Amino acid sequence: MTGRTTARRSLLAGLLGQGIGTSLTPELHEREAARHGLRYVYKTIDLPPVRQDRDSLAALLEHALLLGFDGFNVTHPFKQSMVPLVDEHGPEVTAIGALNTIVVRDGRTYGRNTDVTGFGAAFAEGLGDADRGHVVLLGAGGAGTAVAHALLEQGVRHLDVVDPDDVRADALLGSLDRGRDGTAVVRRLPTDALPRAVPDAAGLVNATPVGMAKHPGAPIDTELLSSRTWVADIVYRPLETELLCAAADRGCRTLSGAGMAVHQAADAFELITGRTPDRSAMVADFDDLVERERSTARRA
Repeated sequence: MTGRTTARRSLLAGLLGQGIGTSLTPELHEREAARHGLRYVYKTIDLPPVRQDRDSLAALLEHALLLGFDGFNVTHPFKQSMVPLVDEHGPEVTAIGALNTIVVRDGRTYGRNTDVTGFGAAFAEGLGDADRGHVVLLGAGGAGTAVAHALLEQGVRHLDVVDPDDVRADALLGSLDRGRDGTAVVRRLPTDALPRAVPDAAGLVNATPVGMAKHPGAPIDTELLSSRTWVADIVYRPLETELLCAAADRGCRTLSGAGMAVHQAADAFELITGRTPDRSAMVADFDDLVERERSTARRA
């Protein structure tokens, strides 16, 4: 299912997740919609832990259709649990086993994943000339799986996946086996192998929630980082995560979660509205929103 130009007078979309009250996604979507002359309302649906079981999610989706929602973005921790609840999947969702966008058309739901294209575009822009020989990926959840696929699409030749959940890590590797040509080496590493793997890696990507405002800290011992290693973090709240700050202090090239946040939002906007987004304007919007927050914090 691809986006199509909508003839509706107004659009209603939302972000489904946990701890998302400070997300910039609603403002990014609404500002871009205004440039297209669309009446577009984007709501946050921040579910408490007691409403995260399958039955509650299915009921929420059913009610959303009755209320006239046109689409959703889906974030942590629902990217995988929402997959069996939608009517149809894009091929990338089938391969990855996770979605981050649900489009509603004529009473049916279509799951898509813009995390793959979002991270891929951000990587190409920010680390396009980086060494792709050996990369360590932290996290095998929905976002981590999407990032793994994007890294292989970007030409990574050796990918080590680290996640304390063996079942989740094995599922990620299985998804890669279904979608790759076999030229890249992909393996699962136990967490106790990080002291050996990280110092020798060309790159490190954090696709865990560690570093977010509600999950502070660094996902690894940052003393393991070498200045030869580039470091990317998909967390964007805050942009300067503890991992990226430590990496910069050690002389590493870094890539924040800003680029992925903007590109995946732009791709989702196009799927929901059928309109081609102005990505440069969305980047400017993102920078403006971040600077406003910083100014408010300084005044406070």
